[in-house]
Amino acid sequence: MIKELYTSGDYLKKNPTWHVGESPWKVKEIMRVFQRNSIAPKTICEVGCGAGEVLRLLQMRMDSACIFSGYEISPQAFELSKSRENERLHFKLQDFMEEKDVYFDLILVLDVIEHMENPYDLLREIKSKSQYKIIQFPLDISVRSVLRDLIVTYREQYGHIHYFTKSIALRMLEEVGYEVLDCFYTSETIPLPWNTIKSNPRILVRKILGKIKRGLLGAPIKLLFAINQDLAERLFGEWRLLILAR
Repeated sequence: MIKELYTSGDYLKKNPTWHVGESPWKVKEIMRVFQRNSIAPKTICEVGCGAGEVLRLLQMRMDSACIFSGYEISPQAFELSKSRENERLHFKLQDFMEEKDVYFDLILVLDVIEHMENPYDLLREIKSKSQYKIIQFPLDISVRSVLRDLIVTYREQYGHIHYFTKSIALRMLEEVGYEVLDCFYTSETIPLPWNTIKSNPRILVRKILGKIKRGLLGAPIKLLFAINQDLAERLFGEWRLLILAR
């Protein structure tokens, strides 16, 4: 039943842009990881690549010899990704858990863990299939999300069935035997119309107005974040956690 959300077309109906508008800031943060840790992968795989926009934008910023592979279980997302293919960027309509005898310098798992029925299985599966992993967790558990009952929205709108704080995410990786090399909070920027496909105007306007509202009222939150990042995230839940591990 959980897998059917993504294979039946229901997820696309609920999220018609397939989060393409988030891709530019995700790529910016991935490049930040590369710079902070002096790594330059030559083969990059993304598990749960959606419409493939992250890989397309990442290819534009990487060395011309770098090879990119995207795996996706949703036929609808796979159709969206096909227009982005080229000789060094390929997509597969396949569950990465079923892939054998592959190895990459880097595997990306961006906002995917929370959708998995058993995320430990995925973390174990990718552990031996790359040198590095970049994993992003949405941090859904906060005082704000509990008081406003937002976790129900995360579940119904976005298909999240697992919920994380920073400490839970790090503990999960530790339990599977990962070494965490770097981690930091990331935050989404305002989604722009030209970074989306099949944009739903109502969803887009609602997101933009929400961002503007938080921008106007967010000075105290930003100040608290500058003073104590962990406390600000636990209270307001405005961030995600990006982790480099091996």
